[in-house]
Amino acid sequence: MSKAAYRDHLGRPIVAVTGMGVITSLGQGLEDNWAALSGGVSGIHGITRFPVDGLNTRIAGTVDFVKLPAENPVERSYFYARETTEEALAQAGLSGDFGGPLFLAAPPIEPEWSQRFALAERAPPMQRPGDAYDRFMAVLREKPDPALYETWLFGAISERLADRFGTRGLPVTLSTACASGATAIQLGVEAIRQGRTERALTVGTDGSVTAEALIRFALLSALSTQNDPPERASKPFTKDRDGFVIAEGAATLVLESLESAVARGARVLGILKGCGEKADHFHRTRSSPDGGPAIATIRAALEDAGIAEDGIGYINAHGTSTPENDKMEYLSMSTVFGEGLSKIPVSSNKSMIGHTLTAAGAIEAVFSIQTMLTGTLPPTINYQNPDPGIVLDVVPNVKRDKQVSAVLSNSFGFGGQNASLVMTAEPG
Repeated sequence: MSKAAYRDHLGRPIVAVTGMGVITSLGQGLEDNWAALSGGVSGIHGITRFPVDGLNTRIAGTVDFVKLPAENPVERSYFYARETTEEALAQAGLSGDFGGPLFLAAPPIEPEWSQRFALAERAPPMQRPGDAYDRFMAVLREKPDPALYETWLFGAISERLADRFGTRGLPVTLSTACASGATAIQLGVEAIRQGRTERALTVGTDGSVTAEALIRFALLSALSTQNDPPERASKPFTKDRDGFVIAEGAATLVLESLESAVARGARVLGILKGCGEKADHFHRTRSSPDGGPAIATIRAALEDAGIAEDGIGYINAHGTSTPENDKMEYLSMSTVFGEGLSKIPVSSNKSMIGHTLTAAGAIEAVFSIQTMLTGTLPPTINYQNPDPGIVLDVVPNVKRDKQVSAVLSNSFGFGGQNASLVMTAEPG
């Protein structure tokens, strides 16, 4: 191949995906996850991790089939990231030190209430209102607890991953709500395009389903309360959708310049063709109802990819199953694609795995590439009562065999962070 064949329409290095790994409530590993997802299986179930008596929401997509040395969000998030990275590197045929940068999307870290209560029991009596922090610090100065300390460090997960896999430079940890996983991928793409590295490790992970997290989202009226049966709760783009289902998981993608991947004889799974990112200042949790920032995000991704609207064959929707977000996403897609949207299948992985929060963009990128590799469009399950105001081909309830060569994946996050990725089967 000529040097020009390794450059995109803007003269930048083409970015290939050579390895993928995934874990969700459907199972561990890409093979099991894809079989369940394309088969319309739901991973949503009743919560057993903590008591749910008296709570309006009692379901989640937690990953309950693994054994951990400690039950806390940091340990869970690290475990999921480690396992998916090992799977991705094995598929990429890479061993030893990775030798490229690490970009990690991870959930916000803070002490759980059980940890705070344990510290309070050991702390001296209150001297003045609001002195809890000082009393907790006094306890830890008297008897340091390195394991507890690590669970409170935002960068702990990426540092452990960097040590284990031999990444290069300071690992980057980011948390941009529901767009985090896609943003981590974008950072990896930009690092390769800018010539700073030949390869990058991009990871999105989230093991943060706790009682406190559930209650906080419930107080925002963001969660579904349709608990029975759990597997029917997430129903994107339907008239009776009432909120998202909180979930866990992780995904890792090994990114390489196409030239590097070909030179070492790696199998190219797909191409990261374009990335778009825009901020939404409308509200700290709600998206702008006119869809303006989301529209701009999709258009930016298409422009970055050098692909026209009619070049997209399938859309992996953000599709949270919340009343407002689904409506906004439809508005944004219909504005960008116009009448052509009716010819583009649009489905939501979240109907089966729930909303994996900071990991969602990475997990859905993996499934988007798998869609192109297999010629199978995963369904949107629980689509029995369509919303008449959202006219989409959602691949209802049953998978569809269709070969597509370009996919758009949307991630629209709390706090106004929007990201879209365009992935293709071939470089051209």
